[in-house]
Amino acid sequence: MVDYSWQERTALLFGDEKISRIRNANVLVVGTGGVGGYAAEMLCRAGVGKMTIVDADTIQPSNINRQIIALHSNTGSSKVEALSKRLKDINPDLELTSVEEYLKDEAIPELLEKEKFDFVVDAIDTVAPKCFLIFECLKKKIKIVSSMGAGAKSDITKVGFADIWDTYHCGLSKAVRKRLQKMGMKKKLPVVFSSEQADPKAVLLVDERNKKSTCGTVSYMPAVFGCYLAEYVINKL
Repeated sequence: MVDYSWQERTALLFGDEKISRIRNANVLVVGTGGVGGYAAEMLCRAGVGKMTIVDADTIQPSNINRQIIALHSNTGSSKVEALSKRLKDINPDLELTSVEEYLKDEAIPELLEKEKFDFVVDAIDTVAPKCFLIFECLKKKIKIVSSMGAGAKSDITKVGFADIWDTYHCGLSKAVRKRLQKMGMKKKLPVVFSSEQADPKAVLLVDERNKKSTCGTVSYMPAVFGCYLAEYVINKL
């Protein structure tokens, strides 16, 4: 017998019918860092019954300031492994699939075809795989919500929802729009973004795979983005 007593406060807010929809939902979360980790946990605590999480990274000391899974005690360990343990401790009945790999272009259609996802949460912070995931979801008509850039920003009152084509003051949004246009994709895409101007002093140029800059961050900004993503999915479900 499954014990749903821990969900009684959510049921009090939403009612049994809506809670049942959430429990029967299958959500894919790609990226388990600052934004994705919070999104996955909020979805789990809301009662989502089936989830797949994807990330290839390990926990680093620089993650501790903002990532819900990052601790001194688990530095160097797999992000998906750490998040999996946390999610299963929240909901032991969660049907959870953990994928510890960097999603390259050809792997994305395969992942999306493995099972029927009710929603995809895009919390990828590198442009190429992010755009391929968005492209494939829009092409296959799979519901998706995407996170734009939370780095180099600190005002949570400027965070909100928009269509990707209506965003501004966001470097990641601009890069994603440009890439999607090149791919011939101009469909609407719901995103979470911040209209705050990025602090140029908080941006450090780097030369890494699919990454041209590293941004300064503060504890609460990725958490807010993650909560916005979770709220969008829960309300749509």
